Amino acid sequence: MIVKQLGQVDYLPTFEAMQAFTSQRDATTPDELWLLEHPPVFTQGLAGKPEHILSQSAIPIVQIDRGGQVTYHGPGQLIAYLLLDLRRHKLGVRDLVRLLENSVIAVLADEGITAYGKVDAPGVYVMLHREGFDFEAKIASLGLRIKNGCCYHGLALNVSMDLAPFQQINPCGYQGLQVTRMLDMGINKTPADLFGKMADKILQQIKQLPT
Repeated sequence: MIVKQLGQVDYLPTFEAMQAFTSQRDATTPDELWLLEHPPVFTQGLAGKPEHILSQSAIPIVQIDRGGQVTYHGPGQLIAYLLLDLRRHKLGVRDLVRLLENSVIAVLADEGITAYGKVDAPGVYVMLHREGFDFEAKIASLGLRIKNGCCYHGLALNVSMDLAPFQQINPCGYQGLQVTRMLDMGINKTPADLFGKMADKILQQIKQLPT
């Protein structure tokens, strides 16, 4: 596995680079993990419905080829793109989703945050308590594309980003879905602070797979 820490990079050329890498790879190509941040951008998945975009602004909307609906990426969000040969690891899509969710859950656990995945709604969630009420909020989203037995795209963990643009959409197609970030849970770090830890957790999950 080759791990690349790319810093903050524009969305569209990164998306195109993932597509090119996946289309050109063969059975001997090493898997790669790209860790990065994006400038502000909304991305709309293959099945994305326009009604989930509630208002438009100067933030661009990019139509892409992952599954799922619309989400937001911006500075302060840790992006991990996993370019993995699923056949090599005898890995199904559902298990791949669990792998990514478990990696995020492990990173958050190391920071003292209890998080969990949901069978019916991919992503990572936390329970928050505010003004006498407990409620669920999403702290990380997942989106994947499988092509010729290989995957690309990956996960997005809200670390210290501005959450306001999420108000312009129904995040991941869920009306009223609450989103949160690590900063609001007392963790004052940047995505770059967590790049190494995220890579370690993903690699640990992959090492447990059959080869």
